[in-house]
Amino acid sequence: MATKPKLPTMLDVAKLAGVSPMTVSRALRPDTSVGKKTRENIQNAAEELGYVLNTNAANFASHKTGFVAVTIPSINNANFAETLTGLSEGLRNSGLQILLGYTDYSKDEEERLVEQFLQRRPEAVVVTGGSHTERCRRLLKQAGVPVIEMWDEPEDPIDEHIGFSNAAAASLMVDHFVSLGRTKIGFIGGDEMRDTRGLDRRRGFVRRLDELDIDSQRIVSEGPPPVTMREGVTSLTKLLEKWPDTDAVMCVSDLSAFGAISHCIRNNIQVPEQIAIAGFGAYDISEVSNPTITTIDVDAKNIGKYTAALVANRLGYSEPSDLILGKPKLLVRESTTPI
Repeated sequence: MATKPKLPTMLDVAKLAGVSPMTVSRALRPDTSVGKKTRENIQNAAEELGYVLNTNAANFASHKTGFVAVTIPSINNANFAETLTGLSEGLRNSGLQILLGYTDYSKDEEERLVEQFLQRRPEAVVVTGGSHTERCRRLLKQAGVPVIEMWDEPEDPIDEHIGFSNAAAASLMVDHFVSLGRTKIGFIGGDEMRDTRGLDRRRGFVRRLDELDIDSQRIVSEGPPPVTMREGVTSLTKLLEKWPDTDAVMCVSDLSAFGAISHCIRNNIQVPEQIAIAGFGAYDISEVSNPTITTIDVDAKNIGKYTAALVANRLGYSEPSDLILGKPKLLVRESTTPI
């Protein structure tokens, strides 16, 4: 049986470099007071032995763990991936690392993850969305660290929030359809009990149509989030079976919009001549689809960057950022081109 390799220790590095273990400890820290030549000798010795400084004891003494706990609903959603990229890039210069949890759009799973994260004493907690179980809210309020809710504008923020109104963003799309003379407008979404952002978009859609005194009942909601191309196909099929005169459809995401357009192509339904179709999220697929897809750009990557800047500032790692988070904007493309 092969023997388990022995990890090199600080004492091993000290012996090779000809210094004391205390000098090694100081030399391998960012705020070192060790002279340049001695530090280089120690770093070379550590490199040769494959030694990595164990910071657990120092972190325990300083009450700093060096990580930020983050929850996202989906690891497959391009928007959340962009936000996570922005967050990672923004935290990099602060030396903070992300401890990531994936909730699968479940509030109960979010609660479980938050409880586990807090046991590891993160320096800050970032959660996606503003809707949580009561116990999760209580845990976050009592966490004793900065808590940022991103992607939404919660009615009752726990601490700070960075996001936008999904309902207001949906109303932009309704106004666009109406400006084209479309008044028989449908909505395709998913299971609203789990996807609170999708539910907010539906609410904004319905509210704006009601304000304009236009029928707001053309709604099909099916499939667990994230809603995919497949749900776009099946949902549009059901929508047109029930309301065959529909002349415009807002989809909860670009993926479902792509699926809906694919259904139209296979069934010789002209887009946008017979029916205008739009998505949400400004995914890459919306730019390469044929026709290209009208969508809402929510500035997903900058949500992450702005959140990172706020975290770093709250923890004293940086000065306040002058980064400006853009508002959701309508990107008009071929799928809703005026007839």
